[in-house]
Amino acid sequence: MSGAERKVCVVTGSSSGIGAATARLYAQRGWNVVINYSRHPDPAHQVADECRAFGVEVLVAKADVADDDACRRMAAEVDAKWQRADVLVNNAGTTKFVAAKDLDGLDAADFERIMAVNVTGSFQVTRAFVPLLKRHPGSAVVNLSSIASKKGTGSSLAYMASKGAVNAMTFGLARALAPEIRVNAVAPGMVDSTWLREGMGAAGFAARAEAYRQRAVLGELVLPEDVARAIWWLGVDAVKTSGEVVMVDGGLL
Repeated sequence: MSGAERKVCVVTGSSSGIGAATARLYAQRGWNVVINYSRHPDPAHQVADECRAFGVEVLVAKADVADDDACRRMAAEVDAKWQRADVLVNNAGTTKFVAAKDLDGLDAADFERIMAVNVTGSFQVTRAFVPLLKRHPGSAVVNLSSIASKKGTGSSLAYMASKGAVNAMTFGLARALAPEIRVNAVAPGMVDSTWLREGMGAAGFAARAEAYRQRAVLGELVLPEDVARAIWWLGVDAVKTSGEVVMVDGGLL
């Protein structure tokens, strides 16, 4: 299959963790992929090389999803290269690690920054890519939510609130973009990732991980690859599913 005939998956924030695992899975299954990063290019290019090893084409695109102009430029780059996008994964996200009881640990600027990336950014990327997605009915958007949106625990209250907003936006976009584009979200539980390990610190991560394993009915943390498989299902196979938030939490809830 030529590059122009392959389907295209765009994954924001895909230089590590869930985003990188998702890009690799789509590439492994024969899709061209877009690797997006906002600051550091080297990890993004490493993931791109891993994806190219599967014989597909890769576009590495620098864009801060909180910047609407950057989102539109990224969509224009994809349009110029392949003239299509079939699945958009809004994975880019940020947080501030603050205990929920520490109300003074967050200020308005923290909320604004987290909402700008996690919520407004997902909206802006989706809006920028809608014209490309509509060219091939049956396309899909998959938003990254979190168990924090339903459980009331997580890295911070601002993060919890942002993921609750992602859920609501998912429901609204599913109606607004139907029937050409399906829109769903995946809500991971505690993910064994570098991002979380660094944010919590070694001791904090170990303690939280053990507590999670004790409570989750499957007795395991979630791996980035576990979430990637759910994103594949929502993006490709779940052809009659839209407006859903799918939990991938090891059975914690």
